[in-house]
Amino acid sequence: MAVDFDGRLVWHTEVGPIDNYHGTAGSPLLYNDLLITYQDHRSGAFVAALDKVTGKLVWQTDRSGSVGWGSPIAVRVDDHDEIIVSSQRTVTAYRPSDGSELWHCNGNLFEVIPTPVVSHGLVFCASGRAGPTLAIRPGGRGDVTDSHVVWRTSRGSPFVPSPLVYGDYLYTVNDMASIVTCFEAATGTVMWQERLGPPALEGFSASPVGVDGKVFFTNDEGQTFVLRAGPEFELLHTNDIGARTLASPALVDGRWYVRTERELIAIGE
Repeated sequence: MAVDFDGRLVWHTEVGPIDNYHGTAGSPLLYNDLLITYQDHRSGAFVAALDKVTGKLVWQTDRSGSVGWGSPIAVRVDDHDEIIVSSQRTVTAYRPSDGSELWHCNGNLFEVIPTPVVSHGLVFCASGRAGPTLAIRPGGRGDVTDSHVVWRTSRGSPFVPSPLVYGDYLYTVNDMASIVTCFEAATGTVMWQERLGPPALEGFSASPVGVDGKVFFTNDEGQTFVLRAGPEFELLHTNDIGARTLASPALVDGRWYVRTERELIAIGE
């Protein structure tokens, strides 16, 4: 559905029943005049584009995945854009104008939650409880599994939180063991790997954020670990909002907005 800024319903459209354990979790993507969404489930998986003004279906492409909870992204490659979907077993790129497949790369695990991130000419895709994380060079055609994977690793890969690229480095938090890993984004070289707080199974859900030369990791108990960004590990602060939170924080105009299990909290001057 779409609502205006006064909360009035502008349009809504049916996408059919969702047959996926845990339900749906992906966020839609605004791309020019289109709203891009995908849903992998047991019957009728798809990626689709809707007219953002009217909600009318512009195109829809069938998919074969049975589970998936990530969000699509758009990336510019030379003279064209690509819609990237990282999901069950495969990362796929689609043509925004008609939804046709441009390329696909195998290597993901069965369950994929993290949303890809883009930097240094690469698309970073993480999957599963133990990886792998793939660094893929976009712009290929067909099956690019053997030609466009620049580096890959299962070390430190997240299950739920998305990766973060900040400066020259890629950060991941393995939420099955509360361990953060810093990679050199271009090469995959591990710069450091450290534990944040006590080990906890599925202890992080929020994705990390980077601002003002720092990277922030918030665990499910509401503790935020503030690290200095860069090739050496340095824990600057540990902040505790005193409430459980699974949502990623939103940073707008110098304020932090955090959704806990009972509250919406704004932090700032």
